[in-house]
Amino acid sequence: MSTTILDDDPNGDWTAPGTFRVAPGVYRIPLPLPNDGLRAVNVYAIEDVGGWTLVDSGWALEIAEDLLGSALAALGTGLPEVRRFLVTHSHRDHYTMGVELRRRFGSRVLLGAGEKVGLDEINRPDRMSGGSSHMERLRAAGADDLADLIERNAPPPMDLRLWEPPDEWLDDGAVITVGPEEGPAARTLTAIATPGHTRGHMVFADPEHDLLFTGDHVLPTITPSIGFEPVAPPSPLTDFLTSLQLLRDRPDAAMLPAHGRVGRRVHERVDELLAHHAQRLDATLAGLAQGRTTVAEVAATLTWTRRERTLAELDPFNRMLAILETGVHLEVLVERGLADVDRPAESEGPAGLLRYRPA
Repeated sequence: MSTTILDDDPNGDWTAPGTFRVAPGVYRIPLPLPNDGLRAVNVYAIEDVGGWTLVDSGWALEIAEDLLGSALAALGTGLPEVRRFLVTHSHRDHYTMGVELRRRFGSRVLLGAGEKVGLDEINRPDRMSGGSSHMERLRAAGADDLADLIERNAPPPMDLRLWEPPDEWLDDGAVITVGPEEGPAARTLTAIATPGHTRGHMVFADPEHDLLFTGDHVLPTITPSIGFEPVAPPSPLTDFLTSLQLLRDRPDAAMLPAHGRVGRRVHERVDELLAHHAQRLDATLAGLAQGRTTVAEVAATLTWTRRERTLAELDPFNRMLAILETGVHLEVLVERGLADVDRPAESEGPAGLLRYRPA
């Protein structure tokens, strides 16, 4: 990788390792995500007093840590000089490197308060004695075969040391001073709760410099998964759409996303995402009108990814995401009075089959 600082090229390969200047005092550092369709995660380094503040941290992998260290070296600093991590949410590619580096260097990790539910579930002592909530949701969706396949090929247990709580839980509206309190290098970030991708997702606004660190809430070319977390909230898609509108109602800003190129404006992309989900809701309702009743059956009527793949063409993990996303769209249709649902008796538990129909 380059040991020099480069100006970010919105038309370049955003996953290429390096240290890229995106704004005065702000640098994008892409870190790899092996065997992950997202390919890389953008960590943003911001000059601070007596060190650096990083927005997101990366996945705790040796290759990612080495690249982060090299990228910081181009800035004349290193891993021990990272004062704190402002983490947008608790998925592994954003949270776990910060926890690992905190253990070794004493940096602080800050995370949205809404993520406590998920972290508590991950660290629950008897968690492995019951079924995964994702598998329960798949079975409720009528996708027993897929749930069986995923359970047979389950990954090894997570290293719970990487899922320890943060040093500070951030509330909506929390103000974080980065750099000196006054002068041209002063920077004030505001944490904005944007639930949907996860219940505690935060974005960080820097209105004085026309920047918004959007995490996974607003991505430039893809739509994030909705509610894919250890304990799904009642209506994550409604939360997500509300959070998108919240950003649309704020002043526009330049997007600094966790995945993908920089260079787009927030309002333009939010409008596209709102339109996309309106179209998906229409397509989901059309699937019900064809007589499909289970979540998995409706998901099979839709196409997936920008390549318009069928459900059967997806790998098992992405097939699971597609079915779970169809489920949250169906729940919004029920909320809006456009669909009805027959819910199983309580005795059947959370994996009891759900059946939907047009209202």
